[in-house]
Amino acid sequence: MRNSARKRLHNRSVTSNLHSLEKGYLQLLSAGKKDDASTAYKKISSAFDKAAKSGVVHRATANRKKSRLALRLAQAK
Repeated sequence: MRNSARKRLHNRSVTSNLHSLEKGYLQLLSAGKKDDASTAYKKISSAFDKAAKSGVVHRATANRKKSRLALRLAQAK
């Protein structure tokens, strides 16, 4: 398998995982489970940092998403 194809598959799985984590977090917020959402936010934040570190997403994109998700958590409390 070529390098680019292998990296593409890895990047795709990481972004898919980010989307699923974000979706689960938003479902927890809409259900009103603030404690569970808080722990989910920590996982999402870590995942975005790791994705930015490995170059899957841009650093500014990761920071923007984390900021917006944190705002939603703060508004829910």
